[in-house]
Amino acid sequence: MLELAEIAKQYPAPGGPLTVLTGVSLKLERGEAAAIMGPSGSGKSTLLYIAGGLEPPTSGRVTLDGSDPYTMREKELAEFRNRKIGFLFQDHCLLPQCSVLENVLIPTLVAKDAGHYLGRAHELLARVGLGERLNHRPSELSGGEKQRAALARALICQPHLVLCDEPTGNLDEASANVVADLLLELNRRKEAILVVVTHSPGLAARFPLRYELRHANLHPAFA
Repeated sequence: MLELAEIAKQYPAPGGPLTVLTGVSLKLERGEAAAIMGPSGSGKSTLLYIAGGLEPPTSGRVTLDGSDPYTMREKELAEFRNRKIGFLFQDHCLLPQCSVLENVLIPTLVAKDAGHYLGRAHELLARVGLGERLNHRPSELSGGEKQRAALARALICQPHLVLCDEPTGNLDEASANVVADLLLELNRRKEAILVVVTHSPGLAARFPLRYELRHANLHPAFA
């Protein structure tokens, strides 16, 4: 379970603290999928980074499977993120010097049984339609293919939580639909908790749970 309890986030500013989030609470179980919408600057990405152990809240508590990442030491937190959380960003962040297969395996390099993941990498790349592109470099892929490779990388360690920040924002409609289909397949398989931040009403409408971030707080979106 992912639980955000009364999350607040402020940043220092010349005119006094800038409040981005206040009193945000959310509970999601494994297999649940939520889309979060809101205008630019509303704090959507900040909330995602807090949920993913990347940026501590000013106040409030984050727990994933009963553990609070912000009580952990730096090394323990890095291991926790690597093992429990998969990230998919608008920019695929693939390493240009590495092949598609190598990029997908990057999160496993710190694992003691790294070789165990090779078969899973092949399976994931086949699932996202890149089974024939294992040895290609990112420069040889389309934008949609790069994002599908990044999705496979996000899933390689079988995370309990997958966080996506505008995963279709740089894609054409056809490629965006493919990525959305793959994300929702993940939800149907109940493999992880899925949280997607998006500006796309069409993408958000496909998710069973929808929220809007406005006035620094999270509200159910019914439309």
